[in-house]
Amino acid sequence: MTPPSYCTVCHQPGLRPFLTVRDVPYWRCEGCEATLMDPGHWLDPAREKAVYDLHDNHAEDPGYLRFLGKLSEPLMERLPPGAQGLEFGCGPGPVLAGMLRERGFGVTLYDPFFHPDASALGHTYDFVTCTEVVEHLHDPWGTFAQLDALLKPGGWLGVMTCFQTDDARFANWHYRRDPTHVVFYRESTLAHVGDRFGWTLEVPAKDVALFRKPSSS
Repeated sequence: MTPPSYCTVCHQPGLRPFLTVRDVPYWRCEGCEATLMDPGHWLDPAREKAVYDLHDNHAEDPGYLRFLGKLSEPLMERLPPGAQGLEFGCGPGPVLAGMLRERGFGVTLYDPFFHPDASALGHTYDFVTCTEVVEHLHDPWGTFAQLDALLKPGGWLGVMTCFQTDDARFANWHYRRDPTHVVFYRESTLAHVGDRFGWTLEVPAKDVALFRKPSSS
């Protein structure tokens, strides 16, 4: 079994076999500690979208609003009034955008499947949110670089993903069982990403990372 030549999160060599679950190999990066599904088992775009179409998240669900509040509340505490942002990977029902708009923030939508208007990627923003997005990325390094370019100096990037903490439970972990989840992050993985891009990192709640891009000198 030959590992990929480099980690898709940190673009460094040094992947080792971690675990094989139902014939699906997973690799562990020795640098950033990301866990990666073998690329040979990624879904094609049509099958990937079919999974997303099964998601049933809506603004009338109090539990889902509380879930998103883990990111939205600490993020909004850090934003200036009227800040303009991008919900990157908003999905078919951009509930988070509605929550932010209700508090006076502007939000543009982008999603490669459900809101594929590339003009949204031609601007810079005071903040960008990625809720339950980064675990789906086939090229996390390239996407993080794109997000860095989308942020104004001093801007905030809010990421929500379930941190991978317990190797012994990985095989039966609900997060791993989603076939569209191809990369899993530890808090240390996200700290490594922040270091590579010069962002500061705060973790205000479980599974939430807030990065801040440096202000211009």
